[in-house]
Amino acid sequence: MRRLRGIRGLRPIVLSPIVARPGYWFATACGLAWGGVLSGFRLHREGGLIVAAHLPGWAFGRGGTTIGAVYLTSDNISPSILEHEAVHRDQWRRYGLVFLPLYLDAGRDAHANRFEIEAGLKKGGYLR
Repeated sequence: MRRLRGIRGLRPIVLSPIVARPGYWFATACGLAWGGVLSGFRLHREGGLIVAAHLPGWAFGRGGTTIGAVYLTSDNISPSILEHEAVHRDQWRRYGLVFLPLYLDAGRDAHANRFEIEAGLKKGGYLR
């Protein structure tokens, strides 16, 4: 959001539900297409997440990745991980497509990434 601060009035527009929600829906559709094809459409719901499991390791980052409301993974589906990923789903919903550059800008170190901290480092498997 640092970059949006310099452009007066842009932040409320980009983060308004009218803009963010369609981005979330688009991200979810992309996640469904990606996860659906690669899992042979063996998708299931866990809470508010759509889980696409049994994916090849190259299809997602680290132990799993949430795109919109879709959690992509091979077999990393413990209850604590799903709670962590549900927070990422909520972040996608709040920020829409802006979430992707914001997340990348927050950095690769999960211990310093505000989105991973908000989702819970321990639940996400970043702390032992």
